[in-house]
Amino acid sequence: MPALKGLGWTFDTVASTYEKLRPGYVEELYQALFDYIPIDENSNVVEVGSGGGQATAPMLRTGCKLTAVECGEQFSELLKDKFRKYRNFSIITGKFEDIIFEDNTFDLVFSASAFHWIPEKTGYEKVFSMLKNGGVFARFANHPYRDKGKPALSEEIDEIYDEYYYKFYNKKREALTEYTEKQAKDRAMIAGKYGFKDIRYALFHRERIFSAKEYIELLGTYSDHIAIEKTIRQKFFLKIEEAINSHGGTITIYDTIDLQLAKK
Repeated sequence: MPALKGLGWTFDTVASTYEKLRPGYVEELYQALFDYIPIDENSNVVEVGSGGGQATAPMLRTGCKLTAVECGEQFSELLKDKFRKYRNFSIITGKFEDIIFEDNTFDLVFSASAFHWIPEKTGYEKVFSMLKNGGVFARFANHPYRDKGKPALSEEIDEIYDEYYYKFYNKKREALTEYTEKQAKDRAMIAGKYGFKDIRYALFHRERIFSAKEYIELLGTYSDHIAIEKTIRQKFFLKIEEAINSHGGTITIYDTIDLQLAKK
């Protein structure tokens, strides 16, 4: 489901569940990133929107100095505890747009499934000014797609969304489509508008299988689902759980992960 504007606050209300159920990113993505820009103990790095730290640990293992920017107070506390053994880790609690960074200071700024919350012009211009010449901006995200192997289940879930989700938001159903290479390329090319060069992108794929209860927990970490009125949300989730259990008890999610890379 696409995120709705103005719902960024919702994630911090489910920080521990988000950290547990939101997936990390495949090893091949980090290999592609580190092939593009080697990162080591001499590197100065900023992560924008760290959330539950899904993308933070692989970066910290390089030995770099990493400053995480996270607007959620609960997430910030979770991250401080999770990465307390890393002396090279620090966290700033606040909105990326509001924090002042020194220009021409960082080797890498990266953001995992978070940069879409920042106004485009503000975000790209700020990242560009923060980076050293030759420094890199890496943006990546996971795009899940519902079970392709059980069309009857997907149809039933669509009908449940009509009754609860779309009725709550007073919207018509949006057709679900898998994330495409064109979308990844278009997103990558945004950087060119703000002075970045050597722009590249890549796609990675994986499958995840959930029990009905696990899938409901996952839905409970999505901003637009959290914002649904509680009694409606409870009925909505129960109906989906029942639908999955009536179709074998599991649901498979097909993930497409996109990576965009660009240099100052």
